[in-house]
Amino acid sequence: MAGKRNPWGSGGGAGSGSGDEPPASGADDTPPEGEAGPEAEGTPAGEPPRGPRNPWLPGGSNDGGSEGGAGRPRRSASIEDIFKSRDGQRRTGGGGGRGPQFRLPERPGGKSWFPVAVLAIVALWLGVTSIHIIQPGEQGMVTWFGGKYSRSLDSGTNFTFPFPVQTVDVENVTVIRREAIPGTDEEKLVLTADQNLVNLSYQVRWNVSDLVLYRFQLADPDETMREVAEATMRSAVAEHTLDEVLGGQGQGEIEAMVREQMQARLDAFKSGIAVQAIEVLKADAPSAVIDAFNQVLEARQGAERDLNNARRYEQQLLAQAQGEATAFNNIYEQYRLAPEVTRRRLYYETMESVLANTDKTVVETPGGVTPYLPLPELRRRAPAAPASSAATTPSQGAAQ
Repeated sequence: MAGKRNPWGSGGGAGSGSGDEPPASGADDTPPEGEAGPEAEGTPAGEPPRGPRNPWLPGGSNDGGSEGGAGRPRRSASIEDIFKSRDGQRRTGGGGGRGPQFRLPERPGGKSWFPVAVLAIVALWLGVTSIHIIQPGEQGMVTWFGGKYSRSLDSGTNFTFPFPVQTVDVENVTVIRREAIPGTDEEKLVLTADQNLVNLSYQVRWNVSDLVLYRFQLADPDETMREVAEATMRSAVAEHTLDEVLGGQGQGEIEAMVREQMQARLDAFKSGIAVQAIEVLKADAPSAVIDAFNQVLEARQGAERDLNNARRYEQQLLAQAQGEATAFNNIYEQYRLAPEVTRRRLYYETMESVLANTDKTVVETPGGVTPYLPLPELRRRAPAAPASSAATTPSQGAAQ
């Protein structure tokens, strides 16, 4: 930069080096050793320095052309000057380009609304986390810092310490929950007492009896309930045959047995679960042998049907024999009272039953001769006579 002034105030001669670097911060009126003063740069003593002023300095300071700055050489801006300049612009609202400055509205008297807003937020937080309304059928459990049990809450309005000091866990303990086993369409094969396999699906209806035990006693109470139900069902089915498992009465016995044993085991675990009912949804043969199983069922149903028919015929014969025996006893009682009359009546009834379908008729006459009348032959000829007379009548009319 030979022949030009350095805007930073240093000389532009050959002895000034590159001339592009400003002097170190904090330089004052006295130039460092080895450098020439203003007089050495061709500026007479007492005159303000020439050239552009330092752009980093605020207006009115160290400027040779402004008032109060005459006779003082220019110096570099220090970091304190830069922050002082920015702080003054911030207080006076200067420094355009930084956007609008947000300020909270003030209360009457010049006080800030910030403490009031903080108090309102704290009061709202205390009210929301300290007041708990428990609905009918529900039960709340209070814990310290989400871990240690404190107490239980019944239905109604209850108060606790705010969160996170105390935490409330609300659970509906009266609703009946349903758990289907298995939960998918896969087969659940169970072995019966007669070494047969049955595809069994059932449903467990249960509810929470003790919320504290349900939450703290077991790691996973729902999974424990499913495992106990499956083990108990397999044990109960192993004591019944296939026909009993498939039939209605056998299923009722199995359901009652499973419910009782399940409740005993869950009580031993202190699970806080009450089993309400067990319901068998489906009991079929495995899919691989379903056709053969259906044929066996059809054969059993046919055998049962034939057996029922034989029993019904047996009952009819017994009833008929008993009726005949009763009639014979009645006749015998009458015969003992009047033997001759009873004998004659029996004879007539017997002959009537024997001769009811015969074609011969015997007529007894006073002279002892029994003529024979061909009545059956007359009966056969009687329908033919009207037909023959009807056939000759039109011919006679035509001849006339």
